Amino acid sequence: MRRCLTLLVPLLVPSVVAAQSPAAPETPTAASFQFGKFADIFGSRLVAAFDSIPADRYDYRPTRSQQTIGYIAQHLENANYSLCVQLGGAKHPETSKDSLADSVKARWPKDTLVARLHASLRFCDAALDRLGELDSPAVVSTLLALETDLAEHYSQISVYMRLLGLVPPSALPPTPRVAIALAPATLAPYAGTYEVARGLDLVVGQRNDTLTIRSTPGGASVRLWPESAATFFVKEIDAQVTFTRDQRHTVTGLVWHQYGRDRRATKLR
Repeated sequence: MRRCLTLLVPLLVPSVVAAQSPAAPETPTAASFQFGKFADIFGSRLVAAFDSIPADRYDYRPTRSQQTIGYIAQHLENANYSLCVQLGGAKHPETSKDSLADSVKARWPKDTLVARLHASLRFCDAALDRLGELDSPAVVSTLLALETDLAEHYSQISVYMRLLGLVPPSALPPTPRVAIALAPATLAPYAGTYEVARGLDLVVGQRNDTLTIRSTPGGASVRLWPESAATFFVKEIDAQVTFTRDQRHTVTGLVWHQYGRDRRATKLR
C-alpha cells in the first residue's frame, strides 16, 4: 500500500471562499498544487476526526495539563485564518464571537466547532488556489507552517481518539466499490491529457477495455475501474474520477474526487 500511495502522490486531490472579492487568481502551478494537496489530506482528516468524536467527549483531555478536544478544534480554526490571511487575497472579517476567550469557544457545541473549522479550511483552500509561482520565501514559510500545523494536530487528535477507543479516519478502510464492464468504444473518448495545474497533467490511456491514469511529473500508471459510464475509481487508494462532457457530448475534462474534495482538470487533447 505504501508503494501505491507513493506512485499516486501527484494525483492527490478545492471551494468557495470569503466575503471580499479577491484579485484575479493566478493559474495554479504544480508546486502550489502540492501544498494544496497536503492541506486537503490533513484538513479533511481533521474534520472527519472531530465529526466522528461524540459531542459528550469534547471536554476530554488525557491529562489536566493537556488541551480538551473542544479547545483543539477552536484553536485550529484560529490558526488556519491567521496563517492563510498571510497568503494574500481575501481577508477574514471577524465578528464579536471571534473575540471571545479561547476557553469560552472551547465549550461551544460540537456542531458549531466542526462547522467553523470546516469554514476556516475552505478559506485556506481559496487562498491556496490563488497562489501562482512560489517565488516568495515568506509565502513558502507560511505554507510550511500551515502544513506542519495541520499534520501535528491531526496526530494529536488521533492519539486522543485511540485513547477513547475510536479509530482515526486515516486508519479506516476505503469505501467498498463494485466495478462494471464497459465496451472499448465507451472508454475511447476518455483517453487523453488533462491539465490540473501548470506543469501538472493527468494522462488517461486505453488498452482494449481498460483505462489507466498517471501524472506527468512521474509515477506508474494505475487502472481506472468503471462504476458507471462516466465514473471510475482507483483500487490502490480511496479516489474516484468523473469525466465531464459539454452540451455536444464531447469529453471536456475530469473531476478527481478524494478526501471529500473535488479537483477539476481540463482535457487538452
